[in-house]
Amino acid sequence: MGDSIDYSSPYANYRSPLSTRYASKEMQYNFSDQKKFSTWRKLWINLAKAEKQLGLNIKAEQIQEMENNIYNINFEEAQQEEKLTRHDVMAHVHVFAKQCPLAAPIIHLGATSCFVGDNTDLIIIRDGLDLLMPRVATVIQNLAKFAEQYKTLPALGYTHLQPAQLTTVGKRATLWLYDFLMDERALSRARDDLRFRGVKGTTGTQASFMQLFEDSSKVRALDKLVAELSGFSKTYPVTGQTYTRKVDLEIVAALSSLGSSVHKMCSDLRLLANFKEIEEPFEASQIGSSAMPYKRNPMRSERCCALARHLISLFANAANTHSVQWLERTLDDSANKRLTLSEAFLSADAALMVLSNITQGLVVYPKVIEKRINQELPFMSAENLIMAMVKKGGDRQVCHEKIRVLSQEAGAQVKRFGKDNDLIERVRADPYFKPILAELDGLLDPSTYTGRAAEQVSEFLSEEVEPILLKYKESLKDSSNVVLNI
Repeated sequence: MGDSIDYSSPYANYRSPLSTRYASKEMQYNFSDQKKFSTWRKLWINLAKAEKQLGLNIKAEQIQEMENNIYNINFEEAQQEEKLTRHDVMAHVHVFAKQCPLAAPIIHLGATSCFVGDNTDLIIIRDGLDLLMPRVATVIQNLAKFAEQYKTLPALGYTHLQPAQLTTVGKRATLWLYDFLMDERALSRARDDLRFRGVKGTTGTQASFMQLFEDSSKVRALDKLVAELSGFSKTYPVTGQTYTRKVDLEIVAALSSLGSSVHKMCSDLRLLANFKEIEEPFEASQIGSSAMPYKRNPMRSERCCALARHLISLFANAANTHSVQWLERTLDDSANKRLTLSEAFLSADAALMVLSNITQGLVVYPKVIEKRINQELPFMSAENLIMAMVKKGGDRQVCHEKIRVLSQEAGAQVKRFGKDNDLIERVRADPYFKPILAELDGLLDPSTYTGRAAEQVSEFLSEEVEPILLKYKESLKDSSNVVLNI
């Protein structure tokens, strides 16, 4: 094209929007090169400490030298080494060994690449879950407050997106809430089930460590000790060269399921925003449209849906990767795994941050909700009117036919002429209904059509939500309002 392009500029290279726009600094660091490669070094140190404790000739000075250089990583040199070796782990072994000449002979002793690769991934997964779970709890807390505040406010319910029996605004919020309680449970289970790969050797048989120790009990102890030094109480009992990619599948499944909850709730909010019943927070200086200044687009909810849709799609990657790991392992998991795990966590993190912002400032418009109820409630009141007339001595079949005819007439006014529903006015004007005219206002009170909705909200919050919030009591103390930069 003839243009002079400065490819060295960071703006001349692709940068993931998950990093530049959406995910938190904490989650970005969790998947950073600094975290990854410093964790490799910590694992080599833990391996050396365990091997020393179990009798191998490893000196304290060697371990100390490695500990002094955990974060002192020459990334440029490692990249140059990888170009020569075509092997990322050995490139970092060589660079670390140059920095630690005393320790060089014992770095990575007996280990395979998956010792640092897989174990680091498991640490990153664990730490990622520890970041996400309090974010889910924050959304649960925000929605719980919202449900409690609006548990008695009647609202038109919808099935098939058509007007149905009344519910309450708070009761509808509990439907979103319960999905997130299920997500918290799934993430907690995934976190509790997570184990360490440990030291298993090239095909999972621990043969190299048997060569070092010539003692099966010591090899087993080594596996346990390295796991404990790395913050895990258990290791996977059997592995091939890698831990089974079914673990990644379980993690991504839980995250994708969380994505479906986010998408469902935010889709509901987008519909309610169209009805003008509930809106997400809208800043004083926020612009809804470049062409239509009056618009208040639900852009946060739309962003959540976009991120959640990507998150949901990642499940297929994890499932397919696990399914094609031939025998003890193949390397076609590596590139896909780098993308899928990081993007699943970063997408979930980003969506939860936006959703936390949304749920801390939802705006409800009771008068709009009331107006919508009034448009539909006359039709829904038919059964109550019939029962009231029967109690006054009326004939059920005659009353039913009267209301049917009046309802058809009122419906025609609404659909053909765009007028308000005037069924009740027609009832008032018909002499047949004179016996119940004094009761009409009570028969049309929306609060009498919501059943046990308010009680269900109170029971649900007390019995199901409060125990979860208590579990995250300390992290919720530190949670503050989420402010989005973009």
